[in-house]
Amino acid sequence: MCEMTEVLEFPDKWECVTCGHEWLREVAPEIAAGPRVVKDAHGNVLADGDCVILIKDLKLGGSQVLKGGSKSKPIRLGDGDHEISCKVDGIAVGLKACFVKKV
Repeated sequence: MCEMTEVLEFPDKWECVTCGHEWLREVAPEIAAGPRVVKDAHGNVLADGDCVILIKDLKLGGSQVLKGGSKSKPIRLGDGDHEISCKVDGIAVGLKACFVKKV
C-alpha cells in the first residue's frame, strides 16, 4: 500500500492517483437502535404533535427574538441539526431540542 495523499473517491472504494492501488471504504455502522429518539432539555421524549415551551430567549437574526416561555403550536420532528419544526408567536422556526421543554 502506498502512502500518497492524492486519492480518488468512489462510493465503495478509494483509489490512489499515483499507483492505482484500490481499497474498500470503511462503512460507518448504522445505529441499530431503530428510529431516532428526540428528547427535550429535561430528558422527556418528544413526538410529532407535542407542544413545547422555549426555556430561554433565542435570537433569530436581525432584531427578532423569541422570548423564553413562549409556547409553540404542535411540533413536527425531522432530521438534521434542528430536530423540531414549529410555529412560535406566528413565526415558522426550526429549533434544537435542547432549548425547549415539553408541555
